[in-house]
Amino acid sequence: MKIRVYYEDTDTGGIVYHSNYLNFCERARSQAFFDKGLTPVLDDGHFVAKKIIADYLKSAKLGDILDVKTELIEMKAASFTLKQTVYKEAEKLFELEILLAHISFEGAIKKMDKETKELILSLF
Repeated sequence: MKIRVYYEDTDTGGIVYHSNYLNFCERARSQAFFDKGLTPVLDDGHFVAKKIIADYLKSAKLGDILDVKTELIEMKAASFTLKQTVYKEAEKLFELEILLAHISFEGAIKKMDKETKELILSLF
């Protein structure tokens, strides 16, 4: 997913503020659902971040066009792990590994049914 860096994404020096890389990755994950006419909120629950490992390699700057690539690393009964990488052209700027847990609307961890697992496999 392509993302342009706007003034609101940066500090006073025009460098992307560190937490905005997480926002860029969240947008890319949500966009995968939107591209299929869905939202990340499903009939039986939704996904929450349980664990994030982030690696900041180089800075993005005001006006840059970034590309967020997402790859499924692991699928378990009630969670899955993605690797998301932010590039400026061919240069890797940021990488994260995120564990997303499937939870019910009441907040309890919930196993994904077969259809949900197939959806995740088709998205990522």
